[in-house]
Parts: sequence; structure tokens; C-alpha cells
Amino acid sequence: MSRKHTIIKGTFILTLTGFATRFMGFFYRIFLSHTFGEEGVGLHQLVFPIYALCFSLTSAGIELALSRCVAARITQGRQKESKELLYTSLLISTTTSVFVTLVLQKYAVPVSKYFLQEPRCADLLIILSYAFPFAAIHSCICGYYFGLKKTGIPACSQFIEQISRILSVYLLYLYGIRHGIRFGITIAVAGMVAGEIIAALFSLRALLGRRRFDDLSQMHIRRYGKYARELLSLSIPLTASRILLNLLQSIEAISIPVKLQTHGMSLSESLSTYGVLTGMALPCILFPSAITNSVSTMLLPTVAEIQALDNRRELSELVKKVSYSCIFLGSICCVSLLCFGKWIGTVLFHSQAAGDYIITLAWMCPFLYTNNTLISMINGIGKTTLSFCINSVSLGIRIISVFLFIPVFGIMGYLWGLLASQICIFLFCLMYLQYYLHKKK
Repeated sequence: MSRKHTIIKGTFILTLTGFATRFMGFFYRIFLSHTFGEEGVGLHQLVFPIYALCFSLTSAGIELALSRCVAARITQGRQKESKELLYTSLLISTTTSVFVTLVLQKYAVPVSKYFLQEPRCADLLIILSYAFPFAAIHSCICGYYFGLKKTGIPACSQFIEQISRILSVYLLYLYGIRHGIRFGITIAVAGMVAGEIIAALFSLRALLGRRRFDDLSQMHIRRYGKYARELLSLSIPLTASRILLNLLQSIEAISIPVKLQTHGMSLSESLSTYGVLTGMALPCILFPSAITNSVSTMLLPTVAEIQALDNRRELSELVKKVSYSCIFLGSICCVSLLCFGKWIGTVLFHSQAAGDYIITLAWMCPFLYTNNTLISMINGIGKTTLSFCINSVSLGIRIISVFLFIPVFGIMGYLWGLLASQICIFLFCLMYLQYYLHKKK
């Protein structure tokens, strides 16, 4: 099967799964907003930056690095080494995640009180901490299959995770209703843990059903060290970039409600505004990005393969076709959201503010959807440090908008900062890829 057909097939599978999970998640968020209110959704969203930060530290960078390394090994006919890379990544990621789980449980109270500035989040963080070891296993196995460019197992596990999350929350909610127990928003966090556990078990079963770990004991400690150095050299810049992103999100989670209060809102109003933005408007904007996320997932191992074969012309054509397609998709979504944004906010979410935010954020779509694929291509050619630098500049713009624009313009000042940051990523990525392709020629 050609690389073009492999990308199309993998993208199609991941896109179907992405749309299915986002469709379920869309109505799941409506359920949360109607059941627990905007303030409850705001509390739920407050712990997400901590979840993303811990996941980035334990899993995200390793997954991408593993995908790239496995793709390069398969191209060179070194299948055995690809399996050994998987074992090494599992060892690194699960060990780190267990440590992070213990630390988060110990310091949940001070983190919620002093970092998130919301003591009610302590119980949510303790429940959330149990997800990370399972997320690490799930992530590494998905990274291995992405490197093989086999998307069936990752797609199924993603679908199963979402179903498990939503179903467990709904069943807990029904149980509470029937027995007069008020669980609150904590059951939404428990659902996240249930989803990760079931997805990890499914991924392990799929992997072990095809091959056993009989050759694991045959690996020499030096080979573990060699693979660990290779994975870490690629994953550390990616991890640093993700951590920086999620540190910003943590700062946003703290600072946006605080700065909104500086603008004149009460604590309850500021939490509600944050909940509407992150729990309703942004998921709506990100809904169509299931396509570009799928493309970017397939692009990283494909670009690594093309680079290993030194096929420069094919890489140039790939960059052009993918960029034009994503810009076209983003433009269509932008126009659609501008036309129907208010209706989505008022009818589906019962929130006029959500509709206003959707219309403002719609202008990001052409840049947002293209940026995922451009960053993936830069990571695919091994320039993970550069992607870290590009993200750093973008994050700097966002954090400036929080502290300087929100007190003056309210939440709209932050939305303008989001748009500016996406434009910067778009321009920097295009300039570097142009330079890289011309330089190679």
C-alpha cells in the first residue's frame, strides 16, 4: 500500500472515531452543563490543566517520540527494535506516572488551595490522580501502533474510552438519583479515570493477543539505556513544550477568573464565564479538528519515513497538499460557525455568551486546524526543539492577553490573544518549512 493510501486510510479511521467521540462528548458537555450548572462545569474545567500537565509529563512526549522511532525502524526493516522501543517506553512512562500519581495525591490540597485557588478542587485532583498509570500504558501502545501506521487499535481504544467515561458518569448519576445521593461534579472526574482504565486494558489485550513479551527478558540493560536515550532525546523537547503549554493553561485556569473579577465580575460569574468558554465554546470550535488531528497523527510517522528515505520531492508535495487542504477546511468551518454560532450557543447550550464566544473564536479555524499538521510535520523531521520554541512564543502571547487585556476588555481580550497566538504559529511553521525544503534542494 502506498504512503498516500496509508495516510488516507489511517486518517479516515481516526476521523470517524474522532467525530464519533466528539459527537458524544458534545452532548455529554450539554448534559454536564444542564445537570451541574455553569459553575460546576467551571470547577470541572479547572482540574483539566493539571490533568494535561501530568499527562504531558508522563506520556505525551514519549508517545510521539515512540511513533517516530518505530516508523523509522520499520522503514529500515528492524522490526525487533521497534518492539524493544515499545518496552522501553512503557517502562519509562509507567514509572514516571506512578511517581506523579503519588505526588499529586500528597499535595492535592495545597495545589488546589494555592495553585488553583479553589479548595473545592482537592477531592477532584485525588480522584484524577489514579488515571495517569493507565493513561501511560494506553498512550505508549497507541504510539507504537501509530508508528506502524495501524490505526485500528488506537481508534477503537479512543472510542471505548469515551463510551466508558460517559456511561460510567451517567450510571453513577442514576444511582445517586435513585438512592438520594448527591455526587456533584466529582462523578465527571471519576468517569475520566474509568475511561482511562478500560482503554488501557483494551490496548494491553489487543497487544498481548498478537504477541507475547517473551523477548522482553532477553533485552540487555545496555539496550534499554540506548533506547531510553534515543526516546528521551526526542521526547524531552516535546514534553517541555507540552508542559509549558499546560503550565500556561494552569495559569489561565487561575488567572482568568481572577482577572475577570478585576474587570468587575463576582467569583461565581467569573467561574461561570470560564466554564462557558472552556466547557462549551472551545469544544464546539475544536469539533471539526477531528479531521486535522487524524491527519497530523498519521503525518508524523509518514514524514519520518520519507526523511529516512531522503525523498525530498515527496516531502515538499506532502507539505503543500496537506496545508492547502487544512486551510480550505478551516475556512469552511469559519464561515459556518460565523453563521450558526449564536444558534449553537442559545439553543444547544442555553447560553447566549457561548454563542458570542463561538463567533469570535471562529476566526481561528483556518489557522488552528492547519497548525496541528504543520507542527506534526516539524516534529516528524526531528525538529522537536523548534516546535517547542514556536509554541513558547505562542504561549507568551496568550499569557500576555490574560494579564493585560482581560482586566481592560474582559474575556474578549483573551479571545483576541488566542487568535493572535494561532496566527503566529501558522506563520512561523510555514516560514521554517519553506526554508527547510529549499535548503534541502
